[in-house]
Amino acid sequence: MNFKQLTVFSLLASAIALPVSTKAQTPVINIKATQPVAEIQPTMWGVFFEDINMGADGGIYAELVKNRSFEFSKPWMGWKIERKKAEEGDIIIQNRQGNTVNPRFISVKANNISKGELGITNEGFKGMGIKKGLRYDFSVLYRHQKGSVKFHLELLDSKGNIIGETTLIPTGNGHDWKKEAISFSATETEAKGKFRIWFEGNGEIDLDMVSLFPEDTWKKRPGGMRADMIQLLADMKPGFIRFPGGCIVEGIDLANRYQWKKTLGPVEERQLIINRWNVEFAHRPAPDYFQTFGLGFFEYFQLAEDIGAEPLPILNCGMACQFNTAEVVPVNELDSYVQDALDLIEFANAEPNTKWGKVRADMGHPAPFDLKYLGIGNENWGPQYVERLKVFTKAIKAKYPNIKLVNSAGTDPSGDRFDYLNKELRAMNADIIDEHYYRTPDWFLKNAGRYDSYDRNGSKIFAGEYAAQSDKTVSVKNVNNWKCALSEAAFMTGLERNAQVVNMASYAPLFAHAEGWQWTPDMIWVDNLRSYGTPNYYVQKLYSTNKGTHVLTTTQNGTPLTGQEELYASGILDKKTNEVILKIANVSDKEQVREVNLEGIKKIDAKAKLIVLKNANPEALNTFENATNISPVEETITLNPKKKISLTLAPNSFTVLRVKLL
Repeated sequence: MNFKQLTVFSLLASAIALPVSTKAQTPVINIKATQPVAEIQPTMWGVFFEDINMGADGGIYAELVKNRSFEFSKPWMGWKIERKKAEEGDIIIQNRQGNTVNPRFISVKANNISKGELGITNEGFKGMGIKKGLRYDFSVLYRHQKGSVKFHLELLDSKGNIIGETTLIPTGNGHDWKKEAISFSATETEAKGKFRIWFEGNGEIDLDMVSLFPEDTWKKRPGGMRADMIQLLADMKPGFIRFPGGCIVEGIDLANRYQWKKTLGPVEERQLIINRWNVEFAHRPAPDYFQTFGLGFFEYFQLAEDIGAEPLPILNCGMACQFNTAEVVPVNELDSYVQDALDLIEFANAEPNTKWGKVRADMGHPAPFDLKYLGIGNENWGPQYVERLKVFTKAIKAKYPNIKLVNSAGTDPSGDRFDYLNKELRAMNADIIDEHYYRTPDWFLKNAGRYDSYDRNGSKIFAGEYAAQSDKTVSVKNVNNWKCALSEAAFMTGLERNAQVVNMASYAPLFAHAEGWQWTPDMIWVDNLRSYGTPNYYVQKLYSTNKGTHVLTTTQNGTPLTGQEELYASGILDKKTNEVILKIANVSDKEQVREVNLEGIKKIDAKAKLIVLKNANPEALNTFENATNISPVEETITLNPKKKISLTLAPNSFTVLRVKLL
């Protein structure tokens, strides 16, 4: 055999032997389970509420009557006068001179009329959601000037049939305003109901604050919030709730800004304003979108307390929305704005023997709300923001040094505006910098390591508004599909891994009415009777209900999983339950297997909890008809304590594994 023949023979032998001697090994995810890296803040995962998409009126605020005080720009908006024959002046709008908060009311002149001859009907917010067998509470402010007029109250279905009724006879007479209330029940369920008042009798009567609430509000509070929507929040166990927005904090102009002091006290004394989303998008007109402030700052604080979340109010910094008028208050005239911030802290935290502590106590909450965080400005940018922020910061820190201030990093996660603010805020030693990102799913996947290089000892980060956009920002084509939610789950492994830097995070916007939205995508969708969580909701919930207390170093081949083989992972420790929690997103369309090694752990429980959120179709959605199409499936699995944990990751899946340490 010559040299050439020997070489060929050797190569053939090697090729034949290779499969016999080589065995593919399962990649290992290594978690240093006994070496916590950083503490995870209790505020890590929260919710951000803004009154957009009919979030408050027509949303979580359970009032069914639209324009109940006739203060909309068009006083009869939402109402229809019902009459058999027109009689001049039988129902007119009047205006109280000197009452700047709630000047308008209606006057009814009844000239020996019977039921069915003269009345008013309210259409509600895209209709009224009426439930069979439920009690409905009616109230009205009235002034019975003379004669005798009574009310016939009716709930109507979409065809005008009566599905609930009662009669109210006002008991008082004279020139003083009085309040009357009565309750009655619905006989049918209707998503597009209406409410009608027929007048009967002979006389004159004035009406204001015509109100109708369902019995089943959150915690059964009269004049309260819609229970199913709040329950979805409570189920998340959020660490904080940011309120009242968003862009409504800034307003179209400064006159339209959110002023928290005007949202306190009796509801009839809270001054209505137009919601800035009323006119924001020509492609989504919302001419009947106003803020009645029945849901005000006291109610927000109370809600935070109810669901165990830290309150995070955001205040105007003396700047209107820079996308609209960009109106500003001169820096030397900021005193009243700064005082509003100081007074808010007093309202939230002071004893009842103080001015604003007494206001809180008089509203039914003597104990302080224990406010720890306060936002100054929303998505503001540029030198004009920084110079105003410095004024606020100096005044607040001088009086309340322990309050942590949240500062805006602008509208985008990169670019000149962001770079300028990031530099200036860090030079100011800002407590918390609020970064926002509405980007494509691909951006979220590529930025899972965004905070890996951030200064561990500098200002902390609030990922205050984020949502993957299936089409593009401000597109009406955006949907809450599984691809978007999964990309957010992958990105959030990076937030969790960097909890030493990122202290707070929240998806936005929170709520959207199916017929009254201005912006998509949104985390929770509702109509007048139903509500459901999107896949994005379930991702957020899985993080917030599996929060843990400490970050653990979690690697594959010595590096964090930030997209290698389309996997993203974070590992944490929950010292309260003595569990290691692994979160891992497989964004590929292939099943993948990994072994999990808990380094330093000698013994684990043979039973572990496995929670999987998955769908083979990246375009899949949840809907009203199929609300749990993409929702977590939980099971208990058996482990071999003597071996590494074997984990099979389904295609397009997000997995949470909880392992008890013994």
